[in-house]
Amino acid sequence: MALTREFKETVMLRAKQDPTFRQELIVEATNAFLDGDVDTGKNLLRDYLNATEALPSIAKELAQDEKSIRRMIGPKGNPTLRNFVNLLGACKKREHLTLHVST
Repeated sequence: MALTREFKETVMLRAKQDPTFRQELIVEATNAFLDGDVDTGKNLLRDYLNATEALPSIAKELAQDEKSIRRMIGPKGNPTLRNFVNLLGACKKREHLTLHVST
């Protein structure tokens, strides 16, 4: 089922107004990846990039084409660990976020 425009706009509005929400999108994406749920992790990173409109600046920082990053986090994308870590690092840097892993 496709998301409605209102939902996407709501997420974008909240992301623009709430730094904690933006950080939580990154944290939850990371947790999903660490739990082996790659699809959810990619979806959350895609939500973050779409909501913050950060893709152009992050693509430039990573010296990658925007389309390549979109494909990487798309439904059929299969990011390498290096690409994922670089993308995650750029998102974390943008939000001044430090992640800690605990059991």
